[in-house]
Amino acid sequence: MREGSLDAPTRHALGWQDQAFYHEGLLFKELERVYDICHGCRRCVSLCDAFPTLFDLVDGSATLEVDGVAKTDYWKVVDQCFLCDLCYQTKCPYVPPHEWNVDFPHLMLRAKAQQFEKGERKLSNKLLSNTKFQGKLGSLPVVSNAINAATQSPALRNLLEKVLHVDQRAHLPKFHSDTLRKREKARQKPAVTEGIAAGPTRGKVALFATCYCNVNAPDIASDLIRVFEHNNIPLRLTAKEECCGMPKLEQGDLKTVAKYRETNIPELVRLIDEGWDIVAAIPSCVLMFKQELPLMYPDDPEVLKVKRHIFDPFEYLVHRHKAGLLKTDFKTELGKVAWHVPCHQRVQNIGPKTKDVLALVPGTEVHVVERCSGHDGTYGVKVDTYERSQKIAKPVINRVAKLDADYLVSDCPMAATQIASGLTLKHGESNPLSLLRKAYGI
Repeated sequence: MREGSLDAPTRHALGWQDQAFYHEGLLFKELERVYDICHGCRRCVSLCDAFPTLFDLVDGSATLEVDGVAKTDYWKVVDQCFLCDLCYQTKCPYVPPHEWNVDFPHLMLRAKAQQFEKGERKLSNKLLSNTKFQGKLGSLPVVSNAINAATQSPALRNLLEKVLHVDQRAHLPKFHSDTLRKREKARQKPAVTEGIAAGPTRGKVALFATCYCNVNAPDIASDLIRVFEHNNIPLRLTAKEECCGMPKLEQGDLKTVAKYRETNIPELVRLIDEGWDIVAAIPSCVLMFKQELPLMYPDDPEVLKVKRHIFDPFEYLVHRHKAGLLKTDFKTELGKVAWHVPCHQRVQNIGPKTKDVLALVPGTEVHVVERCSGHDGTYGVKVDTYERSQKIAKPVINRVAKLDADYLVSDCPMAATQIASGLTLKHGESNPLSLLRKAYGI
């Protein structure tokens, strides 16, 4: 046996449809085995609060080992994991193909799935992860204004804290009745359908709008559209789409993830077969189709086809640049840019593509901040985890403050807002796509 592994990490299929996946005894046996390995290593102590929670439990036990921790306390560790995947991708030396076969995030997912099946996940978690319902309700013209006003009302925030366990201090995204799909309705039937291939890209793109960019941040998707079209990349919207499923996956609600797949995958495959590539502006959504769904359905040829043809926007633009097809007719210098790398973009293993593109702008200096913001959608707003989320974000905030940059950007808009809430910025937080559009002057 060797210490650690020098081999590239690989991932086993999730096996969520197997009966053993939901066997409590087998789960606790595996939790104890993995917790013991983590206790003996402790490399991941600086990532999220799952590991400090585990190590505090061990250090406070009678035996100072995992066998001294009460089994009921195992759930305290599970509750602090928000499936960022960084321990698997950047820290753990024992991931497969190492014989110890540690996949901490997917073990936590298995535990959450068992909780969900038993009805032990809080109702508030289920409601907060239901982006489909939120989007339908929040995009109604009168309702969107009412919700946006309510988030600024101390009295209503107090009620929201009591009912949905949303911390009063947490920043909540706005809702727009003028959704992306309303703005860009004509793009469901594009006029231009021919693209120029470059590397793995075919030169024409179908945009998976995502719940967030459709209802909460349509300007980000609009900026993506303008940047791509400036680079002569024909772009259309998908004709229909559901939530990618990541919010439900993080709650262990795998059956709803499967339900969303039934709408999304056939539509995306139809577009791919017509010659369109797929992009989405939210890293978590791209990761869902690149990694999580293929691990849930490892033998599904349609899921694997989508995996091969979905791209991060800046990953796509870098492929175009390598082929000499990306325009560099920039009009505006960006100065010093602090770029926060979202966890769900890091674990796609595509490298710093956002930095590579922004650095092409003359007079631009991109500084990488490669650490978790601690937001993760619901984790950063819930009463139980808000303080922990802020603690995780603090080193990132400190780093950005020291940079004194002209712009703070993150490909994850929620991470950008989380970081910006602890800072006084020259221009406010932004999205890299918005900054690239500014550089082009379009």
